[in-house]
Amino acid sequence: MVRLADLIPGELEYNEYNWLVSPYRHLGFLTRRRASTIVNRVRLLAFLFAVLTAMWSGVDLIVFPFNLWFNLALIRLVASAAFASLLLYSPNDGNLFGAYRAMAQLFAIPTIFFVASYLLLGHYRLTGLSAAISVGYAFLPFVLLAGLSIFPLTLVETMCFSAPILIAQIIAAVFRWTGMDWPSMAGEFWLLVLISGVSVLAGMSQLGFMIGLVRQAVRDALTGVFSRSGGEEVLELQFSIASRSGAKLAVAFLDLDHFKSINDQYGHEAGDTVLVNMARIVSRHLRRSDVLVRWGGEEFLVIMPDTSVMHAQAALVRLLKAGFGVTPRNTPVTASIGVAELTVDKASDWKSLLEIADQRMYRAKQNGRAQICGYDEKERVEQAELAMQ
Repeated sequence: MVRLADLIPGELEYNEYNWLVSPYRHLGFLTRRRASTIVNRVRLLAFLFAVLTAMWSGVDLIVFPFNLWFNLALIRLVASAAFASLLLYSPNDGNLFGAYRAMAQLFAIPTIFFVASYLLLGHYRLTGLSAAISVGYAFLPFVLLAGLSIFPLTLVETMCFSAPILIAQIIAAVFRWTGMDWPSMAGEFWLLVLISGVSVLAGMSQLGFMIGLVRQAVRDALTGVFSRSGGEEVLELQFSIASRSGAKLAVAFLDLDHFKSINDQYGHEAGDTVLVNMARIVSRHLRRSDVLVRWGGEEFLVIMPDTSVMHAQAALVRLLKAGFGVTPRNTPVTASIGVAELTVDKASDWKSLLEIADQRMYRAKQNGRAQICGYDEKERVEQAELAMQ
């Protein structure tokens, strides 16, 4: 991984280099962005292949015998129709498996075309210009492997997509075993492997830049914790997992008390310092599985998967006791906290769960600040009365 880091200097954090090898545990935001990019590029290549595959039939008509041209034209017609269908009917819904399917179809069409045309051309003894043009068909695998380089793929993904193309080259050679120039074949195959290696590095490099851009989008520039957009992605995913499995999921809204007065009296730089210190302190007291989000201004969200109300409130009490740093005049920074939990509050979606925590945070402020407000019996009675109205 250290050697790999040198190939993409300054773009990735250390814990993100594993993402270049395998798509396992990619952030949902990154997965959707990557899937959308892959499908868009599949459509672009499908359009180019659909047009160029049909147009090249005119060249074949000039240089090849009519019977050979006719058979090749039929193959080209089918391939062009397949490319056009891929262009028109590939859904771009941010689903990675849908992107895989589109890519597999994109590369399967010319790979099958290569094997079919290669076997067809093998039945003809061509000379001169016809022989020169027929050689061009043998370069199709090179074009396909080079085409992999425009996709932001991991090492594992690129190897999976390049393997069928290399296998097709071997199959074509096996069918022409007796007349094969083996030294030339070995050289071509070695070149294909080298191009595959270049495509691997190009795809991983693109993915590295995309990871860097996504990190900028999901991370708050000031504090380094998750931004609101990134936090929404995480919360939506955790809510979906907890809802399916029946697991607990707690969220807590933290709002710094009297933060506006810090900005007014000491300036925004002093306020920024307070926020940075607060985020560092809170992050240090959270578990590895917990997620801290800067929701906006001095408002933060803590997402706590597999956490009951009791354990969430205990953790938040410890956080309150530890404090959130100090103001420029060396007085303690305090926060009002509202906490909600999926199974107890029976939230219908993650936005409802968030709203409950937000309302409790405001109740904590109304009750005197620097405290935690969670689910209580009084609130349960009020909810029951509202439900009966």
